[in-house]
Amino acid sequence: MQDYRPLAPPNRRSRRRNTLHDFTLAELEDWVAERGQPRYRARQLFHWAYRQLVLDYEAMTVLPKAMRQELAAALPITGLAEIRRRVADDGDTVKFLFRTQDDHFVETVLMFYPDRTTVCVSCQIGCAVGCSFCATGLSGLIRNLSAGEMVSQVVHAARVARERERRLSNVVVMGMGEPFQNYDEVMRFVAIVNDRNGLGIGARHITLSTAGMVPFIDRLAEEPYQVKLAVSLHAPSDGLRSQLVPLNRRWPVGELLAACRRYVAKTGRRVTFEYVLIEGLNDDEKTAAELARKLRGLLCHVNLIPYNPTPAAPLYRRPSPERIERFRAVLEHYGIPATVRYSRGVEIAAACGQLRAEEEARRGRRTLVAVER
Repeated sequence: MQDYRPLAPPNRRSRRRNTLHDFTLAELEDWVAERGQPRYRARQLFHWAYRQLVLDYEAMTVLPKAMRQELAAALPITGLAEIRRRVADDGDTVKFLFRTQDDHFVETVLMFYPDRTTVCVSCQIGCAVGCSFCATGLSGLIRNLSAGEMVSQVVHAARVARERERRLSNVVVMGMGEPFQNYDEVMRFVAIVNDRNGLGIGARHITLSTAGMVPFIDRLAEEPYQVKLAVSLHAPSDGLRSQLVPLNRRWPVGELLAACRRYVAKTGRRVTFEYVLIEGLNDDEKTAAELARKLRGLLCHVNLIPYNPTPAAPLYRRPSPERIERFRAVLEHYGIPATVRYSRGVEIAAACGQLRAEEEARRGRRTLVAVER
């Protein structure tokens, strides 16, 4: 007896649900059931997409051949295509440039460490925040990425890691874009990559990074997923931070740190502060002491990131190792744990937005600021 009935014609779907990677398992069960198929087919699809990391329905041999053919026509697995790849740090940093279905470009970075394998995922094409030192922010926002476009970055990275006999263990949403300006799709993304039936990446191995959208820090504290929160701080005073991060004019440092304290009180989880050190601007010992005083009593860790040079901000420079160490020592003196994290892949333009900007320039296209959210 043939265990297959042809798929019913698909309903018109939002562009945000136009690939297999866009669906949660529950939604996929509904999707196949609406087309006259048993719900267990969704679990089979999930298994092959996320455990086997398959990108071609023909490889899903557990499915009837006719169903595989119809799925290929009705629901692509991924919406991204790799068009460029650069490798640095003796192979431990791999940067991918993907083309979307609507011919835009997305960057993803895969990083191998001795004890973990991490993928840095983009959540938008461009960014509207406009941080003065960031190539992505200076290019403006084109549009949000769908959850599926974010998931596809993780799957691609997991496939490359598997080729090296490594398991992808950590996800950081710290690439192009501001996650909290795309909150619903980012949380859908978290649900998909966290699902134990699929990739099964633990929530505590997923980090969301924000430039400081206070209402969404409070909202994240209410979520069931125990993801980590990173806040791009970069300065302890409003005058300096507004210069570096224009979003500070809407939610100044005091409001931002108050939200972080509420987050810690609600969740019991530590906040990580990302702090890009820029020579002569925010890297002196006085600034370090001011930062330490404002963070005192807050469960937190500071990641000090020496500036990664980009042509988008040619006047900014990386501090000397001596200045970096003095800044860290001041924080430690005040009891604020801090780690210096040098950027990976400097020689391959691994800073956010650089590879995309190169591709746009190569094609003779000017990056435009758009308003889609």
